[in-house]
Amino acid sequence: MSIEMPRGLPFAVDTFGPYTTTKRRKRHHFLTHAHKDHTVGISPSNIVVFPIYSTSLTISLLIQRHPQLDESFFVRIEIGQSVIVDDPDGEFKVTAFDANHCPGAVMFLFEGSFGNILHTGDCRLTLDCLHSLPEKYVGRRHGVAPKCCLDYIFLDCTFGKSSHSQRFPSKHSAIRQVINCIWNHPDAPVVYLACDMLGQEDVLLEVSRTFGSKIYVDKATNLECFRSLMVIVPEIVSEDPSSRFHIFSGFPKLYERTSAKLAEARSKLQSEPLIIRPSAQWYVCDDEDDWESGSIQKQRKVRFSEAVKDEFGLWHVCYSMHSSREELESAMQLLSPKWVVSTVPSCRAMELNYVKKNCFISRFSPDDPFWKLLDIDMEVSPVAAADSHTVVLSCCLMSEEIILDSAKSKLEPVVESSSTKKKLLSLSPEKNLPVTLFGRARLSSQESDQLHERKVIHTQCVYTKTSLVSEKLNVKEVIESLQDDTKEETIEKGSCTSFSTCTSKETYKDLSGDLRKLYRSMNAPVPRPLPSLMELMNARKRSRNHLSF
Repeated sequence: MSIEMPRGLPFAVDTFGPYTTTKRRKRHHFLTHAHKDHTVGISPSNIVVFPIYSTSLTISLLIQRHPQLDESFFVRIEIGQSVIVDDPDGEFKVTAFDANHCPGAVMFLFEGSFGNILHTGDCRLTLDCLHSLPEKYVGRRHGVAPKCCLDYIFLDCTFGKSSHSQRFPSKHSAIRQVINCIWNHPDAPVVYLACDMLGQEDVLLEVSRTFGSKIYVDKATNLECFRSLMVIVPEIVSEDPSSRFHIFSGFPKLYERTSAKLAEARSKLQSEPLIIRPSAQWYVCDDEDDWESGSIQKQRKVRFSEAVKDEFGLWHVCYSMHSSREELESAMQLLSPKWVVSTVPSCRAMELNYVKKNCFISRFSPDDPFWKLLDIDMEVSPVAAADSHTVVLSCCLMSEEIILDSAKSKLEPVVESSSTKKKLLSLSPEKNLPVTLFGRARLSSQESDQLHERKVIHTQCVYTKTSLVSEKLNVKEVIESLQDDTKEETIEKGSCTSFSTCTSKETYKDLSGDLRKLYRSMNAPVPRPLPSLMELMNARKRSRNHLSF
């Protein structure tokens, strides 16, 4: 599953609509690989997403899955190849690199006026994979910054949770475990391999080479896997069911079907078949939510050096197409990006130690490309040549509704002094905690509110309606009221002073209709603070005193 790219970027990666009035259409589209969760929205009827940049193998797999697609809908870009893309905002360069995920999968490196951006798609960032990137972006060792730091990385954090601390074996090591497991069961008449997913072809290929046998794929029950294998490794595919090696569907009801196969062999007094699942899912699932919560199973999951048998008779090998948490941390240390965004919606990049220690909004200067990515322009006014205290802040984070309304009322830029700008930028949290571009920022409620305040102030400093006097946005009043609220929330013990603050209810009433639209356009809730705990306790005391009389 993929996330939408920020509005300030002219391209999308692995997202293909549908586009609405509040969701801007991107001018260029890129596809990292052919897994179904990354190709949603690609169809001949959705012509706005074409052309799509991708590798030849990915395009072939996609056209095979959807024969109605035509090769003219795509632009081929192979691993190691660079393409210059023309765009109204200025041309940019994109280069494809091996993602070490599945056949045809790539990472895209974008270099342009928006900065240097690496989108990993789904990947496994081993050292070999990292060293395929340009040398200037990769540090020689941990603690030594690269010559040129990436501005942003859109990172596959599938196994980035803090609870996923396991150290995965390499793909090669996992394949050797599968082969050893087969050698250790010479009496098994049939070996079922749960390898019907795109990306497990290396396991099948090595098994076929080692044992000199082709692998049977049932076209009737697994047609898509059969077609994919015929494109990638047709030499190992067999349609003869007498072959010892069979493809076994991983979903659905894998455990029930495994138990049924073994029970059938026992009932016929035959040798049990061997069923192997090369996947990391069983190893990373949470024990408290898992059906295998016994202490024996927990101990077995720690063993990554050999195949492990579960209570259903299924053998597991930790073969992962995604980076482990340890690999993610190591990769971030070598690449040293300024900002990391998780490509999985749960914002797991926030749990990486590198992100917690190094990714802060406060580290970005006003002229940093970071603001362009967010579609926020902070540029020096021409008047600044004569007066260095004058700047212009412009922002385009406006909802489509406001843009439509602007046809009736002229929008004018607001010129603010540097002192005002200083006030705006001073609203960042006191502690430099990390904030992601998408999803929930894992901050305290106070710091989260301050982030919303900063977004609103930046947006308010952009335009003001001149035709509707009653709807004018008074930036100074909003700043003062927000500063008062911030001061009230950040009073520390030992330094208590009195501040004149407006109540949360009054603050909500003071928000104009346009300001509420701006909150909604940025997917931010309109502020409606709850009463403080002290107010609730005092109200309860008053009610008790009243009842006592």
